[in-house]
Amino acid sequence: MSQTVTDFEVHDIRFPTSEQLDGSDAMNPDPDYSAAYVVLSAVPVGGADGTDIEGHGFCFTIGRGNEVMAAAIEALRPYVVGRPVPRTAADLAALHRELTHDSQLRWLGPEKGVMHMAAGAVVNAAWDLAAKQAGRPVWQFLAEMTPEELVSLVDFRYLTDALTPDEALAILRAAEPGRAERAERLRAEGYPAYTTSPGWLGYTDDKLVRLAKEAVADGFTQIKLKVGGNLGDDVRRLALAREAVGPDVRIAVDANQRWDVADAVKWMTALAPYDPHWIEEPTSPDDILGHAAVRAGQPVKVATGEHVANRVVFKQLLQAGAVDFVQIDAARVAGVNENLAILLLAAKYGVPVCPHAGGVGLCELVQHLSMFDYVAVSGSWENRVIEYVDHLHEHFADPTVIESGRYAAPSSPGFSARMLPGSIAAHRYPEGPVWQARRTTEEDDR
Repeated sequence: MSQTVTDFEVHDIRFPTSEQLDGSDAMNPDPDYSAAYVVLSAVPVGGADGTDIEGHGFCFTIGRGNEVMAAAIEALRPYVVGRPVPRTAADLAALHRELTHDSQLRWLGPEKGVMHMAAGAVVNAAWDLAAKQAGRPVWQFLAEMTPEELVSLVDFRYLTDALTPDEALAILRAAEPGRAERAERLRAEGYPAYTTSPGWLGYTDDKLVRLAKEAVADGFTQIKLKVGGNLGDDVRRLALAREAVGPDVRIAVDANQRWDVADAVKWMTALAPYDPHWIEEPTSPDDILGHAAVRAGQPVKVATGEHVANRVVFKQLLQAGAVDFVQIDAARVAGVNENLAILLLAAKYGVPVCPHAGGVGLCELVQHLSMFDYVAVSGSWENRVIEYVDHLHEHFADPTVIESGRYAAPSSPGFSARMLPGSIAAHRYPEGPVWQARRTTEEDDR
């Protein structure tokens, strides 16, 4: 029986992570990890008979402004409610194009910022819905599509000077013969991970050292530290981390857009003796030439992408030779479709993709994209790792599983995006009991 989307719920969900300084960095000292969360509900045409399903998606924010994201998602309701449930590549391509090509909504970007992220939340919810209908996790649902279907999902406008549909098709066809073998290896071994949990800027030196040692004991071969507050502090912290983990564990560092180009070069030249694996977001995410200058001006490799607005900026970073690692984010660009375009661009230029996943629900989502990339696009996990942050997973019905420093391949149908109803109720802002209790405490303190 055919199904249609019958309801569209949007929730402003926030977690008070600033209380423990989880997520703190040089640019964002007190984040409250948040999600503008959308639920698409569907039942068979003709009435409910117990076979209703839901699709879940969200945008990640760090607190204030999450209500703006929620309002932007709500503005997309007319495109979804009453629409047949998407099942195929053609359905998902059509929805993506309608959401990103509306001329009046597109004006608000174009194809960047709050409205573009809102489109991504809805697109990702649609992928969750479609994969559940197929009985597959999203990574497998994608990896079982033909090269032709995958190419049809991508909006190639503005890309063809760097990547044509025929070139994308050739990349996907070249990877096709080994898909089944790589999928089995993925299920058996998992996908390489690194952890940022030891490295938040607000943590004490003792906590940094303890968590770094625990990460190595847990099987991680790479950790990450936040930098950019004070150069002397960063030298001390990186020296402590290097001593704690030894010479063979990679330590990446992340400035979260803190520096001008000259500052980035100076800072990383000072940190280079401690062998940082990469410097992440050394300057503005929009500054392609700035990233190229940082890459050329000091010895540490450059990574960026979590705040890159769309496929066009990724294209330019790759064309300019400005990055050594591409960092996609599952909830920053316009969903799975646009991330597929970025994966193909990275494959064309031979640059490894190491996704950003610091934030509520981002580990759950982005694991699917990297695993699909391994199985059906790049065919490799060499020099590739997915970020892992050890908090807030308990709020999801199908949380990320880490075993010996690797992501276990999800087996449940969908995008691993469904948040538990109790967590939604408790953390809904501002009326949820978590926030009501915090407000009462603040009033008592005054």
